[in-house]
Amino acid sequence: MIALLIFLIPLLGGIISFVAGAGKKAAHTVFVLSTGALLALTLLGMTSWDQPALQRFSAIWLSSLGSSFSLALLPLGKVLCLLTAIVYFLLALYMTNKVVDRPAAFYGWLLLAQAGMMGVFLAMDALLFYFFWELALIPMYFLCSIWGGPRRIAVTFKFFVYTFLGSVLLLAGLIYLQSLTPEKSFALDAILKLKLTTAQQSWLLWLVLPAFAIKLPLFPFHTWQPDTYEEAPTPVTAVLSAVMVKMGILGLLRWLLPFFPIAAYQWGDVIMGLAVGGIVYASLIAWRQDDLKRLVAYSSIAHIGLMGAAAFAANTLAIQGLCFQLFAHGINILGMWLLVDLIERNLGTRKISELGGLAQHSPTLTLFMIIIALANIALPLTNGFVGELLMFTGLLATKSNYYWVLAAVAGLGIILSAVYTLGMIRSVFYGERNAVTGKPVLVSVPEQLVLFVIVLLVLFFGLFPQPLLDMTKEYAEQLFSQVDISYLFRKF
Repeated sequence: MIALLIFLIPLLGGIISFVAGAGKKAAHTVFVLSTGALLALTLLGMTSWDQPALQRFSAIWLSSLGSSFSLALLPLGKVLCLLTAIVYFLLALYMTNKVVDRPAAFYGWLLLAQAGMMGVFLAMDALLFYFFWELALIPMYFLCSIWGGPRRIAVTFKFFVYTFLGSVLLLAGLIYLQSLTPEKSFALDAILKLKLTTAQQSWLLWLVLPAFAIKLPLFPFHTWQPDTYEEAPTPVTAVLSAVMVKMGILGLLRWLLPFFPIAAYQWGDVIMGLAVGGIVYASLIAWRQDDLKRLVAYSSIAHIGLMGAAAFAANTLAIQGLCFQLFAHGINILGMWLLVDLIERNLGTRKISELGGLAQHSPTLTLFMIIIALANIALPLTNGFVGELLMFTGLLATKSNYYWVLAAVAGLGIILSAVYTLGMIRSVFYGERNAVTGKPVLVSVPEQLVLFVIVLLVLFFGLFPQPLLDMTKEYAEQLFSQVDISYLFRKF
């Protein structure tokens, strides 16, 4: 029942926001109450580990098509649902007293997007998964095209076309898999029982992979992302970067690797090569950026590249590190976007070349930025370090003949990340003040509270990572048993 309520609360909150949220205060109140209730319910779901009745829900849906409304709060879904609930509630607090055009629609679309993403994380039926996959996209289209920047129409159209084309290929692949099941079912368990030939796995992998690669995005499917992040309003950018990209990782772990394990092994070197190449590519471009938003956008592509490589490393260390990093990256990148927004709203610019000396009169902002930015480059004792250490260890333990090349190139990305991040901190916060940075950046009480919570999460999970590691250990072992190639050769 908890699984169903996790989907229903943002769905009903979004509908109420559209219907009843006539003014800014009413709409924001609905947003705060909905996200707060969902966070409380998700935390309750974390404690119901041994109560399957609370974690699962199933009902008749499209029985003629072999599809059911089946939801389950499993370990990977728990991590992503918790991340989504935290991100949304912190955004709700951050948006206190912010001026938003047409707030009822703005908050309503945000909540409907949350409902779609929660559905993706919970779905145990392929057709239901696809339904939620599309449900999450539609609100984002309206949020970006209505409340975005000057180039919002062209940028949003590109974003929609990219993701829609990938979704069509995904649907075709899922329908084909359903047709192969003896009972003509879209159920996850039914598809997992299929014994596909190597050739079937290979072409199906490349049919389904683009949908997930675009959503992440992995190189070279990334070109929609920097423009979309730049033009979208900050809350939407934060949701896209901190939460929505994780839909792609979940797609890889739940709906691709277990279905096509032999093909994933055969093509693993190619996919991991693209992923780690994207790390260096995005890092080099981030190094040359003068726009804070675009720097953070390319930084996110680099971090996602490492996660994509870890997904195909096919060992428990990489999988567990990836699961941990899903949460850590979401928290860190949320903090980065909020800090960039504070700078832009207070100073009227986000160009690095126009900033400098902020540390002299904005010590609170500087402290928050240094801690969160260092977590973003995986400094030891921060949450970013734990996941990246496990993923790098997993890359070194992969069965690929090129494991050392993959690890070396990915390591170069970490070095470049430190270079452009520390360079940004030096340019923006130190040096001489100028006409633009002559006034301090004011951080309100709600904004300080949100940033404090983010820093607290950064340090807590950096020092005490075990709760998240324990939550995902059994899942990592189970997934490894499904994709371990030596086990598969014995099986087939």
